[in-house]
Amino acid sequence: MVGLPYDCLANPLGAVRLTFEKAVGAGSDTAALDGKDWGTADLFRQFLFDDGALSQVPILNPSTIKRVQPNTLVRFRGMIQDMLGNEFYVGAYKDGCKWRTNKFADASPCPVDTSSDSRIWERQLLYCVPVPGQNSWVESSHESIKNPYTESISPPREKRPREDDSTMADVDMVESGHVPEDSPNLKKMREDGRTIEPSDLQMTGTEGKSSNLSLLPDVERNSFPCLVKIYDSPESSLKLNDVFEFIGIFSFDPDLTVDRDNTDELEEGFCEDALVYLPPAKVPRLHCIVHRKIGVNDFLSSPCLELTPSAIREVREALLGNLTAVLGNDRVAAQYVLLHLLSRVHARVDSIAVGKLSLNLTSFNKESISVFANRIKLAVENILPFTECLPLTVDYLNTVSLAPKKDYTTNRLASGFLQLAEGSHLTIDETTLQSGTLNSTGVENVRVLKNMMQTQKVEYDFTYYKMEMAADVQVLILSEGKSNILPADLVVPFRPSAVDPALGVNGEMLKAWRWYLATMKSLPHAIEPHMQKVVEDDLVAARQADRSLGSQEFSRWLTMGRLMSISFGETSLSMEHWQMVKELETLRKERST
Repeated sequence: MVGLPYDCLANPLGAVRLTFEKAVGAGSDTAALDGKDWGTADLFRQFLFDDGALSQVPILNPSTIKRVQPNTLVRFRGMIQDMLGNEFYVGAYKDGCKWRTNKFADASPCPVDTSSDSRIWERQLLYCVPVPGQNSWVESSHESIKNPYTESISPPREKRPREDDSTMADVDMVESGHVPEDSPNLKKMREDGRTIEPSDLQMTGTEGKSSNLSLLPDVERNSFPCLVKIYDSPESSLKLNDVFEFIGIFSFDPDLTVDRDNTDELEEGFCEDALVYLPPAKVPRLHCIVHRKIGVNDFLSSPCLELTPSAIREVREALLGNLTAVLGNDRVAAQYVLLHLLSRVHARVDSIAVGKLSLNLTSFNKESISVFANRIKLAVENILPFTECLPLTVDYLNTVSLAPKKDYTTNRLASGFLQLAEGSHLTIDETTLQSGTLNSTGVENVRVLKNMMQTQKVEYDFTYYKMEMAADVQVLILSEGKSNILPADLVVPFRPSAVDPALGVNGEMLKAWRWYLATMKSLPHAIEPHMQKVVEDDLVAARQADRSLGSQEFSRWLTMGRLMSISFGETSLSMEHWQMVKELETLRKERST
C-alpha cells in the first residue's frame, strides 16, 4: 500500500520499516535487535496517546472488517481466550547490502534471497474473542470513527448461532510443520542466520507438541475472533481471560486465501503455514504494536456529570428507585441488589475471595418469575457491560461443559460457559430446575459452579490435571426457596407489592448509572481506628445474642459495610453507613422468620 512513511494510520508498515532502517543506520547490529523494539512502539504511543490520535483508529468488528483496508492501523478489544504459543518467522534479512524487516507482517513484501543473511525471530500468538456477554449498548457507545483508509473489501458473511460454541469448535484443521524449540536445526538457524523462506518458517512451537491449528470459525456478531500476534512483550504481562485493547496492523492478502472446498489440500497440509493461508474472512489477524489492559470504565461513555458528593447521592437514589420499581416496589431487595452490583473481589486471603457478595433472591413462583425474571435481566443488562444468564435445568447441566477444557487433538482450549472476564455478572434462574438425575457431567458442572461461588475460582480441565483460574463474577440466583446446590453469601426473600409498568429511562441517566457502578466499585476503602472499635463491639454483642453466628457472617457484614460506604462515594466506613447495614440485615432476618 502506498503512503507517506510516517502516515501511521494509512501506512504503519512504512513507519515500522523506516524506524528499523534508522536503527540499523545508527549502527545497531541486527542480532542485538532480536526480541527488542527499536523505537516503533514509542513512535506509535506518541502518535496514539500523546498526539490524541487513538480515536481515529477504527475498531475491528464484524461491520468495520468489510471496510478496513489491509495493512492499515486498527484496534481490537477483546478477551484472551487461548494462548497458542510462539511462532518463528524471518524477522530481518539482507536485501543486497541493505537490511530489511518483516516485523509486524505475515510475509516479506519482496522475494527473500535464500543465500542472504537473515535473523529468525519469535512472536506470541493469542486467540482473542469479544468479551463474553458483552451487551449491545457497549458497542454502540464506542462506534468506530470512519477514517479515510476504509473501504469495502469483503462481502457479507453468513452467521452462525453462538450456541454452536463455534468460536473455537466447528473448525477446519490445518496441519503445519513443527519445529521444537530445542531443535538442533532451529538452534543452528539462529546461530548462523541461515535464511529460510517465510512460508517454511512460520509455525507454532509449544513445548515440543504438535501445533495443529484449529482457527476457522465463522464470523458472527456475538463471536468475532481475532488472531493477535504479540511482539517484544513478556508472556507474564498477558494472561488468559484478561481484557486488552490491541492496536496494530490489520493483515489481509487475498492471494493467500485458501479455497474452502479444497478439503484434500487442507487435510494434507497443503498450507505449510496455516496462519498465512487462514481465510481472513474467518479469523482476521492483527500484528500488535501497542497493547493495554482495559477495565469496565474503558467501555463506558462519560456522562455529563460532575464528581461531587451530592451528584453521587442523586445518581445513587435514582438507580435505587429504578431497581425498586423493577422489583415490584421491594426496596429492601433493591438495596441488596445495589450492594451486590457494587461488589468485587478486592483481595484474596488463602482460599477466601474478599469482597464478593453473591445474592440469592427467593420466594419466586411461576407467576412472579414470569413477570420479574425478564425485568431483572433487562435491568442488569442495561447498566452492566458484561452479563450472562444461565437457565439451570437437569438437561442443561448434563450436556454442556461449564468449565473450559483442553482438547489435545487440536491442542486448543475449548471454551466453557464460565470462561468469563473480570467484572462479569451471571444471573442463574433456578426456578427452571425440575426433578431428575444428574449424570457425571451434571455433577461436575454443579461442583464447578459451587466452587466458583465459594472461592471465585474456576477449575480448567486439562484431562490429566485441573488448574484453578481466578475469577471475579457477580452471581445472582433466582429461586423458589433457598438454593440447596448453590450457596450464596446472602439469601433475601423477595416481597413485591406491585407491578409497575416499564419505566422509560433516558440515555444520559443510563450513562450516569453505568459510570456510577463502575467508578464506585473501584474506590479504595478503609475502616478508621475509632470505627474498628465500634464494629468489634457490635460483632461481639451479636455473637453473644446468637451463638450460631461465625466468621462467615462477620466477614459478610464487613463487606456490606464497605459496599454501603462506596455506594455513597465514601472511602471509609462511617457510623451512619454501618447503622444502615445493621438495619438492612434486621429487615432481612424478619423476612426469613
